[in-house]
Amino acid sequence: MARETGRSMKPASRNPRISRANPQPGLGGAGRVSDRVARARSFIRERGAGVVLEILVNFVLPFLIYNYGEKPWGQVHALMASSGPPIAWSVIEFARRRRVDALSILVLTGIGLSLLVYVGGGSVRFLQLRERLATALVGLVFLGSAAIGRPLIYQLARASIQRRNPSGLGEFEALKDNVHFRRTMTIMTVVWGTGLVADAALAAVLVLSLSVRQYLLVGPVVSYGAIGALGLWSFVYAGHQRRKGAARRAAAAPSVSQDAATAAG
Repeated sequence: MARETGRSMKPASRNPRISRANPQPGLGGAGRVSDRVARARSFIRERGAGVVLEILVNFVLPFLIYNYGEKPWGQVHALMASSGPPIAWSVIEFARRRRVDALSILVLTGIGLSLLVYVGGGSVRFLQLRERLATALVGLVFLGSAAIGRPLIYQLARASIQRRNPSGLGEFEALKDNVHFRRTMTIMTVVWGTGLVADAALAAVLVLSLSVRQYLLVGPVVSYGAIGALGLWSFVYAGHQRRKGAARRAAAAPSVSQDAATAAG
């Protein structure tokens, strides 16, 4: 009896590797934070250079081109020239992926709308407002897809999984008739649609309030901030919904087992 008591009083393991791999319940929050930090560092190592290049092409170059060309070319032509690098970046990224799916079609739609902005000319303010029309139209497409019961977020998520992890596509598609899953996809689609329309509306206010040079500095920050906020919200919300789904399945498992045992008896 004494030996058993003595054994029960000993720590579960003195191996530090086991302790780190299985932290105590009170350290669960710290473990999640360290995991997120590790993922953030991995993201910076893998995609940091690409993010810096994207900022250079979509933010720094347009401002420098407009700042250089405003006097010799005039505001309208300088603004058209400054849109060249972002449009070229989108075309190159699409060509590099070489895939035609829902996400690629959405990107091509944005490129096409951006190019159509400059057909017909107009004042510099009018060109800026028409450029933001692309964002508003994409947002309305999101809202429309949710209204007809075919949330666009589902199609975009499916395209992403098919590209990154084809083996997991079947499991993802099996959820499409689950009422909780469909509600999650619809809510995410509505939030993205509303966010994009709100971003376009705020950009329109900034266009009418700031000079062209000021807007070229502030506008991209607002747009990237809006997309970043929507992406962060999606990450947090999707994770929360996954945990709720796992809890529902765990709660349903005992009742299923009990029903099976009753039927067998």
